[in-house]
Amino acid sequence: MLRVLGHPTAACDGITRRDLLRAGSLVALVAASEGLRPPLAKAIEKNAPAKAVILIDLYGGPSHIDTFDPKPDAPDGIRGEFGTIPTVLLGIRVCEHLPQLARRLDKLAVVRSVTHKYNSHNPYGVMTGFDGGHDQTDYFARPTNHPSVPSVCQYLGVGRAKDLPGYVMLPAYPGYSQGLRRAGPYGGYLGPKFDPVFSTADAYSGKDTSTTKDFYNPHFPLLGEPRLPKIGGDLTLDALNDRRSLVQQLEAKAAQFDAKGHAIRRDAAFDLLLSPKAKSAFDLSKEPSKLRDRYGRDLFGQSTLLARRLVEAGVTFVTVHTEAKPNGHWDTHENNFKMLKYLLLPFLDRAVSALVDDLDDRGLLDSTLVVVTGDMGRTPRVNGVAGRDHWPQCGFCLFAGGGTKAGIVHGTTDKIAAFPSNHPVSAGNLVATVYHLVGVDPEGMVPDYLNRPQHISHGGKPIRGILK
Repeated sequence: MLRVLGHPTAACDGITRRDLLRAGSLVALVAASEGLRPPLAKAIEKNAPAKAVILIDLYGGPSHIDTFDPKPDAPDGIRGEFGTIPTVLLGIRVCEHLPQLARRLDKLAVVRSVTHKYNSHNPYGVMTGFDGGHDQTDYFARPTNHPSVPSVCQYLGVGRAKDLPGYVMLPAYPGYSQGLRRAGPYGGYLGPKFDPVFSTADAYSGKDTSTTKDFYNPHFPLLGEPRLPKIGGDLTLDALNDRRSLVQQLEAKAAQFDAKGHAIRRDAAFDLLLSPKAKSAFDLSKEPSKLRDRYGRDLFGQSTLLARRLVEAGVTFVTVHTEAKPNGHWDTHENNFKMLKYLLLPFLDRAVSALVDDLDDRGLLDSTLVVVTGDMGRTPRVNGVAGRDHWPQCGFCLFAGGGTKAGIVHGTTDKIAAFPSNHPVSAGNLVATVYHLVGVDPEGMVPDYLNRPQHISHGGKPIRGILK
């Protein structure tokens, strides 16, 4: 039996301190031996406003001061090269290169005061709400990472579509163009069966993606479109079914570690490839050419259009991740203004405005939450190579539909957009807002890899100022 050494000290009810510690230790041992789980988060609201979520993740960190929080009266070297234009909201101005979004700001909620501590190039912070990570340990995906919002929701039974995955990431997994797996979108300690289904991006502009030669070249947009995941080769449906049978026979004897989860993921991949509904949803040729042009005929514009198609087909969570080499990123340490003017801002202005209009026209905007954000903001001061560097202290996020107010600007920043002046919004606040809108209690917990309870919002609270 477990013994606790020391002198006995009686508590107020006559039980000795030694007996109390011994009893507590035994309870802990019994709990561990029986695998007791911590209190779990719950899907608490069946009539939640957001039935689907589209996240556009602007990988690399978009400059807030050159987009939705311009500072035209700031000194040289801070305000940048761009002018500003009025929007449909009285007194609110944005960058001159966002004319379409300026006319639609009455359909959006703009948060100007996003601030956190996570200075790293992956969506780990904004997709999990945890901003205590570091490049040394959390740059790459690990099974001990905190789970993403869609992964938690699937774990709780939110976001399961018939004949379709509940969670899809486009155009591929973060890091796909660099041969690595960035942290953020995965199930983490909840298990890989709650990972997203990743589409395949196998077409580029023809430029070499293995070097950084054109890393800051704004004149080579990444072309192509996301496609269904590949298992390999040009397989017919019959051949694919035969392949499934062979894989099942081999893995019946070989799969021992996480066998159940592995089988679920494998079968989900096969079912997706064989599903007529999935093939139809991924078929962008069914869209009118005019609408495809409206979104933009580049990789990310077509991914945004596909996000709408997937939501319309029944997928609950879709993320468009814009990372790609040579130049599909927002990490503008150099050539910031030309990258924004000729490549990045036209995509953002075109694709997001098209998505909001398209969802609205189809009667889907009220039930679909659109979120647009990035890893971080950029430094107020322009560096010596016409770039802006990392600045997680301040950034922006856009919301539309799904139970959010329209025509709202939430939070302000100081005179040079370095820090929030009021209503700071953390990464935890961002994910808590999404949880709230899809009907999951943001205060809830899930068990980590040691069965310890972990808050799903990491202390974050919903942003009440943007909620209906």
